[in-house]
Amino acid sequence: MAELVLQANKERSVTRRHPWIFAGSVASVRGRAKPGDTVDVLSEREKFLGRAAFSPHSQIRARIWSFDADESIDHAFFKRRVAASVARRNGHPSLVGQQGVRLIHGESDGLPGVIADRYGSVVVVQLTSAGAEKWRDAIVTALVQATGCACVFERSDSEVRSLEGLEPRLGVVYGILPGEQLVIMENGIQMEVDVERGHKTGFYLDQRDNRRLTAELAKGRSVLNCFCYTAGFSLQALAGGATNVLSIDSSGPALDAARRNLDRNPSLNASAASWWEADVFEALRQLCAERRRFDLVILDPPKFAPSAAHAQRAARAYKDINLHGFRLLNPGGILMSYSCSGGIGAELFQSIVAGAALDASVDARIIHRLSAAPDHPIGLAVPEGEYLKGLACQVGY
Repeated sequence: MAELVLQANKERSVTRRHPWIFAGSVASVRGRAKPGDTVDVLSEREKFLGRAAFSPHSQIRARIWSFDADESIDHAFFKRRVAASVARRNGHPSLVGQQGVRLIHGESDGLPGVIADRYGSVVVVQLTSAGAEKWRDAIVTALVQATGCACVFERSDSEVRSLEGLEPRLGVVYGILPGEQLVIMENGIQMEVDVERGHKTGFYLDQRDNRRLTAELAKGRSVLNCFCYTAGFSLQALAGGATNVLSIDSSGPALDAARRNLDRNPSLNASAASWWEADVFEALRQLCAERRRFDLVILDPPKFAPSAAHAQRAARAYKDINLHGFRLLNPGGILMSYSCSGGIGAELFQSIVAGAALDASVDARIIHRLSAAPDHPIGLAVPEGEYLKGLACQVGY
């Protein structure tokens, strides 16, 4: 086995069990290691620190699989890790009975570069690192054994794979994908999932609990849902008793799916729903110009800042939509605002929203701090995993 030796005084993060080894921390690689091969990580003084997947093309030069010198990285290792990750979800009270669940959440489950989501009998896997690519067969086999699923579909088409020197992969890797439209029940609402072409692995499972909260807050309120995608928040608002819901997205196909989702749920008041295909930034300005007002405004935009390098530009975009969101609220109204940008931390996001409230001349207070559902855990040693953050802010009467 090849050995990756760190430079002097570069082992601190590893000893604190952070799994990433950056290129600038590496002094040398002893022996031959191809992309995805397992290497032992050693300190300058030859102390064993971890067993990692080597990635010569990435700035994250290695990702640690295990900090245990006695643990081998083999098929049995992945069988144990995957089974443990699935078992944790099966034992969580709020996840029991859910048809859509994240089974593996990368580093937080001790499997860097591995994402797996279950939608009924189908598991969608996304492999984004050289190590995960190397052990694809072992990971797929372990998922089938741990879940008894009928199909595993691979959605390894994320741009981050190019940073690892990997080509995109898309298609069935086990079983047969059902011919009919895949539909899950979430919080009493039927939602279609497009595992082949949809965002992420086909659906935004991380917002499950926040959609439930939306239903609780929407009763008797007029609702504006921006960046609505396939209308998860909109349908929950209708289920909760919203008087009317306006949903905006720039994607026509997403809005077509949203309308189909509404049709799948005949108990909802379809006449209370309206749809607008438009650029959200421009639509917010137009609504403000028309002096429209709502009791609940939801802002769930796409990722504006994939890394800290994009934070300044992203901050301006977040400020803009939140400023207009506050201006559109009736007295006592609630703004539910989210950021899924890894480059925007929770403290910075709150500062941005606070600045938007100040510029909108509203007195607002946080009534809920919002985060990802519990099947998207955050490893204490890997704070970067806390990508989704949100605030529910109520303005004064």
